[in-house]
Amino acid sequence: MRLKDKVAIVTGSGQGIGEAIALEFARQGAKVAVMGRRQGALDQVAAKIKAAGGTGLALAGDVRQPADIDRVVSDTVKAYGKLDILVNVAGILISTDVPGHTEKIWDDTMDTNVKGTFLMIQRALPEMLKQGRGKIINIASIAGEIGFPNAAAYCASKAAIQGLTKALAMELAPKGINVNCIGPGDVETPLNRHLLQDPVYLKSRIDQTPAGRVGQPKDIAPGAVYLASDEAEWVHGITLFIDGGLIIN
Repeated sequence: MRLKDKVAIVTGSGQGIGEAIALEFARQGAKVAVMGRRQGALDQVAAKIKAAGGTGLALAGDVRQPADIDRVVSDTVKAYGKLDILVNVAGILISTDVPGHTEKIWDDTMDTNVKGTFLMIQRALPEMLKQGRGKIINIASIAGEIGFPNAAAYCASKAAIQGLTKALAMELAPKGINVNCIGPGDVETPLNRHLLQDPVYLKSRIDQTPAGRVGQPKDIAPGAVYLASDEAEWVHGITLFIDGGLIIN
């Protein structure tokens, strides 16, 4: 098991990519704290982890709220004694054209996707520095690299996550902390299901993806395992695109 005896927090893990990563981390031997805003969904994920013989803890919290972040990190360390891995998956996507792009949409997107990621890292970092090692994985998107219409705030937020990843990798690599990023392509999750249910949109995405299909959350999880593992000790500041080849088309 590639993550045996590691302790991880995965935000946004009540569904979609976050859930898939949490489940795979547990299969690989990690003790996993699943974090999100809906306690019921988190309980279900933790139950799946335990049913498969793993160790999981459901901790509700909002990444926009420093008090929630502090509680989740503190409860994780109290339960498992340390923190080795942080995966920042929590994010929102609100699709609208520029005229309909209210300030609230912009602020909510940036607060969740970017500020929430930074606040989680800021609070988790002291726990990693205590042991002189740690793995931080941020979830960006191909949308931060190539852009999409009707998603200005989302695309901007994902580009910001890539920039944040590079800056923190430079700062933290000398301290034994690996900071990297995953850029998923079109992955079928509750976040974008409303888009993929449009047959015209779905066909356009499939036509532009060399692999000929949209992704599933389980397609992303192995990349997260690699970046969280000891095998990635010399990997700093990258964005690993897992997208069926869309980025090269």
